[in-house]
Amino acid sequence: MDTVIINRKNTKMIAHRGLSGIEQENTNAAFVAAGNRSYYGIETDVHRTADRQYVIIHDDTTSRVTNGVLDINVELVPYKGIQGILLPDIDGSCVRQDLRIPLLAEYIRICKQYNKVCVLELKNPFLREDIEDIVEIINSEQYLSNVIFISFSLENCILLRDRLPNQQIQWLISRQVDKEVKNTLLQYHLDIDLDHTYVSKALVEDLHANQVKVNCWTCNDPHTAEKLIDMGVDFITTNILE
Repeated sequence: MDTVIINRKNTKMIAHRGLSGIEQENTNAAFVAAGNRSYYGIETDVHRTADRQYVIIHDDTTSRVTNGVLDINVELVPYKGIQGILLPDIDGSCVRQDLRIPLLAEYIRICKQYNKVCVLELKNPFLREDIEDIVEIINSEQYLSNVIFISFSLENCILLRDRLPNQQIQWLISRQVDKEVKNTLLQYHLDIDLDHTYVSKALVEDLHANQVKVNCWTCNDPHTAEKLIDMGVDFITTNILE
């Protein structure tokens, strides 16, 4: 299995949860697989554990990524409660020692090693001190200038903007972009990461006219991606396209 190569023109491709079309999502293996290819950035998701460690997993619980074997809410247990979990490979086997739930610092180091932009989603609403912790972890790797933050939580975006006035921050949206959304983007100097089914050429042109960059998620169909590229989107987040 390999990626599906498309003519991406000037659009930057983002590997969704690492190269999750080939490796188990949000694992170091998925990040390295993306690092070894032409992706501009590597997207992932961060949660805070009960003992204030920052771990990489999409869902609140481990149920889906363990195929229902374990159902642990990662935010309600200390890191040691999930550190030893072996995740199944994409074929369902559970023998690879490298398929585990990583720490945020591991993800940052891999992106840095392969010179990829981090596209870091803050999953649930975070406290201001959590934002400070995350920024400090990234700063310890001297990689903050290579991070794009994304979140469905507008509160997270506002906290990030307050802490990082010049950082790239994208508000995740899964609905039509109306006047209220647009005004919010402009007020807080945010870019947008939009469900690709809501993207149109007119919208992209309007947002670009207001200096708003457009990311879109999650597109895995080559023909749809080519249409998005022709619309002028800045980024496409994908599991398998390259």
